Amino acid sequence: MNWFGKKKAPKQPSAVSSTTTNSGGGGSASRTNTANTVVSLRENISTQDKREQHLEKKIEQLTAEAKAKMAKKDKKGALFALKRKKLYETEIDKIQNIKMTLETQVMNLESAQQNAATFQAMNAGKSAMTNIRAETGIDKVDDLMDEIKEEMEMADEISNALAQPVDPLMTDEDDLLAELEELEAEDVTEQLLEPAKKAELPAMPAVPSGQLPSIPNATKAEEEELKQLEAELAAL
Repeated sequence: MNWFGKKKAPKQPSAVSSTTTNSGGGGSASRTNTANTVVSLRENISTQDKREQHLEKKIEQLTAEAKAKMAKKDKKGALFALKRKKLYETEIDKIQNIKMTLETQVMNLESAQQNAATFQAMNAGKSAMTNIRAETGIDKVDDLMDEIKEEMEMADEISNALAQPVDPLMTDEDDLLAELEELEAEDVTEQLLEPAKKAELPAMPAVPSGQLPSIPNATKAEEEELKQLEAELAAL
């Protein structure tokens, strides 16, 4: 029996069945369908909330009506009002159960959508790693390292070749050494045959030819000695 003249809310598909149905399509279509389903579920929850609020007002009115009939000693009318109140309370319990089911579906669907997005991201990461590994395989890395070593060795050889001295007389070095030894032998022979030089005596100071300076305040004996020294110097 429908007391409110409204049709019951259509049964919503579960999160699992909805996800399974949409998994066959493309990723974008699946996300769109999932988002639409979540919106539909939340709209249904909002409708159930409004219906629950309407029934709560009815229950308040029936409670007041039952009290009024009891005050008028109308037990039959009060009993009928309480029966209707009980039906509304039972309907509210059903609505609350429906709301719980819808909320659970929304949570499961959003979780499934998040899991699908996470899976796609992880799969994309795996594909990127596979592509990178295909481009830089271990064989290619080994070949690259070998080529680098070869290039470095070639560069060292070129550097060593450029660093070698350029001397056009390098091939005649043995002959030049032999000629140098002959010159050294001639120098030694000349030194042995050269007569020893006389050692030069150090220069002596010149003998003064003039008269020696007089000694001021000299005694008579000192003057006699000075004259005698002048005579000796003049004789030299």
